[in-house]
Amino acid sequence: MWDIRYKNGIQLPQIGWCLDVQKPAERAIISHAHADHCARHKEIVCTTATARLMRARMPGKRVEHALPFGQTEQLTSDTTITLHPAGHIFGSALCLLEHQTHGRLLYTGDFKLHAGLSAEPCATPRADVLIMETTFGLPRYVFPSVEEVRLAIVQFCQEAIAAHCTPVLYAYGLGKSQELLCVLGQAGLPVMLHAETFRLTEVCRQLALALPGYREFSANELPGHVVICPPQSRNAAFLRKIPTPRTAMVSGWALDRSTIYRHRCDAAFPLSDHADFPELLRFVELVQPKRVLTLHGFAADFARHLRSIGVDAWAISENNQLELPLSGPPAPSPAL
Repeated sequence: MWDIRYKNGIQLPQIGWCLDVQKPAERAIISHAHADHCARHKEIVCTTATARLMRARMPGKRVEHALPFGQTEQLTSDTTITLHPAGHIFGSALCLLEHQTHGRLLYTGDFKLHAGLSAEPCATPRADVLIMETTFGLPRYVFPSVEEVRLAIVQFCQEAIAAHCTPVLYAYGLGKSQELLCVLGQAGLPVMLHAETFRLTEVCRQLALALPGYREFSANELPGHVVICPPQSRNAAFLRKIPTPRTAMVSGWALDRSTIYRHRCDAAFPLSDHADFPELLRFVELVQPKRVLTLHGFAADFARHLRSIGVDAWAISENNQLELPLSGPPAPSPAL
């Protein structure tokens, strides 16, 4: 069976590789280029887009093995690797490892099943063992339809512009910002990007991601534009450059009523690049694993729910080590 350990990410000592570890390692497989999933490793395997985005965000020397989606390569003498689209952000990948003895292991990184405008559609390969992220792993996290949320965002922006205000959408610079750019482009709304968001969007454009027109933020030519920027405090220097902003947080966490108050914004929209609770369940159903290991977000809760419906599932992230026997048969889960 697979020897799977968790320490700053997933460790696979049997093959000498790790997955999405957050501290520098000798050899690491990277699911995508968000900062919490990569570090300055000596040797990496990832998609071409992730390799290029990592260079932009984390310069330095390393050995890169950039694989196209769906192409199976030999990783070690007894293990192959295949990267499949994860649907999370542009270039994000599920990692399928197949060992001659231990069988098929699928690691998701961050993923979503619902279709986006700026990420490749998520695949669902079969596997014996599934390691999956569970950011929204509680039953209360059920997103409204994507079309409904997109229309609400466009309406918010149109109403702000009609009132001679500037709509400001808070979104992470890589992934959500490009998704919003596509949504606003379809509605014919002109967009300005925060400098760092602009830089990362330029990398995506150079990698042939189809994007509508955009420009870098300029306070002198602001009227009539939507601004996309990373989350800001009300007193941030960047926000002070905008005379009459109307701000909105764009995140799956917008389902929590506290989001507007925590970010001190005028609105919040639940457009997410993660799977919600029903999609997490659907993914398990499609992959048909014999065992599921969960991490991130509500890992213990989701694993407990899977066990209640007959799936062998255990949380592996550090806060849930007592729930997971790393060898031998599963032990009873302690009360949390």
